[in-house]
Amino acid sequence: MSSPLPRAALLAALAFVPWAMPLPARAAERPNIVLILVDDLGWADLACQGSRYYETPHLDRLATQGLRFTNGYAACAVCSPTRAAIQTGRYPARVGITDWIRARFQRGGTGTPEKNPTEYVGGPGQRLLCPPNPFWMEHEEVTIAEALRPAGYLSCHIGKWHLGDEAWFPPAQGFDLNLGGCDYGQPPSYFDPFSNPGLPQGIPGLPGRKAGEYLTDREADEAARFIREHADRPFFLNLCHYAVHTPLMGKPELVEKYQAKPPTQQKNAVYAAMVQSVDAAAGTVLAALDAAGVADRTLVIFTSDNGGLLGPTHNAPLRSGKGYPYEGGIRVPLILRWPGVVPAGTTSDTPAISVDLLPTILEAAGAPPPPGRAIDGLSLLAHAKSGGKAPLDRTSLYWHFPHYRGGDVTPYSIIRDGDWKLIRRHEGPSFELFDLKADPSEEKDLAGDQPDRVKALDAKLMAHLKEVGAKLPRPNPDYKPGGKAGKRK
Repeated sequence: MSSPLPRAALLAALAFVPWAMPLPARAAERPNIVLILVDDLGWADLACQGSRYYETPHLDRLATQGLRFTNGYAACAVCSPTRAAIQTGRYPARVGITDWIRARFQRGGTGTPEKNPTEYVGGPGQRLLCPPNPFWMEHEEVTIAEALRPAGYLSCHIGKWHLGDEAWFPPAQGFDLNLGGCDYGQPPSYFDPFSNPGLPQGIPGLPGRKAGEYLTDREADEAARFIREHADRPFFLNLCHYAVHTPLMGKPELVEKYQAKPPTQQKNAVYAAMVQSVDAAAGTVLAALDAAGVADRTLVIFTSDNGGLLGPTHNAPLRSGKGYPYEGGIRVPLILRWPGVVPAGTTSDTPAISVDLLPTILEAAGAPPPPGRAIDGLSLLAHAKSGGKAPLDRTSLYWHFPHYRGGDVTPYSIIRDGDWKLIRRHEGPSFELFDLKADPSEEKDLAGDQPDRVKALDAKLMAHLKEVGAKLPRPNPDYKPGGKAGKRK
């Protein structure tokens, strides 16, 4: 791995890269885009979403200044598929990334293969063989940064990337600057130099600068610096915090604060400290936009890559959490702010999902969608401009997770059609059906009471999976009850 360039070298290189060419006509009039993506932040982890333990004043204010979706969804219940969906506007099953990507240090020293794996995997203890998850998102996919470049945008990625090995880091996917985006799914440490005994090199592209500095603070400071230095041209800032993913590490003074606070169903003081640091980082970014005089021409989007991890947090009233097919695993905060364009203090109960972010951003920027590619998402811009009143031309959302996870998650696919949600278990029991309007906590399974609805929704789900080219699990000819599950490849 090549060593990361110092900041001075990066900035000195600006005059020699394609995006430093003269701006296209009207480019300076285009809005800036700031996407803040938090890792593992649960739907109920903000005060404006109902938390009575975590303190998130900056994000609560962001919500009052824009539109907050109460039915915001991640495209998957784990991280890498959602990140791919955000960047491409395509469902994870279409992209071919349906589980989290294993970093090189997690692959037993095998290095980077010539191509992504294709052989199905599974041990004798699993009834099904599962499609392999790739080690990277293919270069053929078109990212937000690549789609914005012809419109004159400068793109910067900060924080977690988790979409492939070094040849697939953000610079190879259209980003002009990259600070910390690599194959890691979690940081070695949240304190500078961001290393541990197993990963003494720290985070590639984000070298230590001040011993003990908190990672989320560092990411926010880099984001504010980027805004200050490039406020004279349209930019896309992809700020993807490593927080609030494990390892759980909070700033000691904040941990102490929450240890003294009366707990609710949410009670982990370290996690609460991490949430507050994410909120403070949002405050730093918003203040930087104000100071640069560009807040009124900047679309800010805030969301998470999957539901909150059970244990560190609690997602009630939603059921379960990260990795699971229930609402606690896939429903996430989603906030859009664009002063003067998106009415302040509005909410929407219309379902929206990660694949909608690319078309939303491109429409806001006046940039065309990538030609010759199926885009699954819809632009949320008209809906947001109406304060959540304009309908979206869509009735169904889909999820596909053809993998085992831990000891209790078996391969599944999901359709949400209106207020109805069908979970299809590829191993069994076959189906669960919920009326999310009447039962948002998914306490009453109606599959046995409504077989016709199950049949119709399953047919629609399977047609979608076929259309996007989803890989389905297969019966395992070597299955032996009580056998070992085998390692995930």
